Amino acid sequence: MAGERTVEVRDVDDIVTARRAGHALAVELGFSLTDVTMVATAISEIARNITTYASSGGIHFTVEDCEGRKALMIEARDDGPGIADVDLAMEDGYSTGGGLGLGLPGARRLMDRFEVRSAPETGTLVRMWKWIPSDA
Repeated sequence: MAGERTVEVRDVDDIVTARRAGHALAVELGFSLTDVTMVATAISEIARNITTYASSGGIHFTVEDCEGRKALMIEARDDGPGIADVDLAMEDGYSTGGGLGLGLPGARRLMDRFEVRSAPETGTLVRMWKWIPSDA
C-alpha cells in the first residue's frame, strides 16, 4: 500500500507540487483516470486557498479506514485567519478573496466525504476522502 506524504504549501509553485503528489498517490492506489483527475483538482483548489488566504500550510496524504472502507484521506491545514462562517463559505459563488467562490464547494463535490473546521484566528482544517476502488 502506498505510504503517507506531506507537502508544505507556501507559494503558488507548491500548488503544483501538492497536485502532483496527490495525483501520483491516487494512481498508485488504483483509482480510475476520472477519479485521479477529481482528486488532483480538489487538491489544487484547497492548496490555492492556502496560498490565497494563509501565509503557509500543508497538505497531508494518507490511507485510512473511514466508514468501513479504505479511503485516500487528504488533510489540509493552514495558519490563516480562519473562516468566520463555514456554511456561507461552502456556498457556490461566495468569496472573500474576489474569486469565483468555487474552491471549497467544488472540492466537496469532487470527493466522497468532506469536512471543514475553522473559526476566526484559528486557521482552517479541511479533510477530504476518496474511496479506494475495491478492486485495487
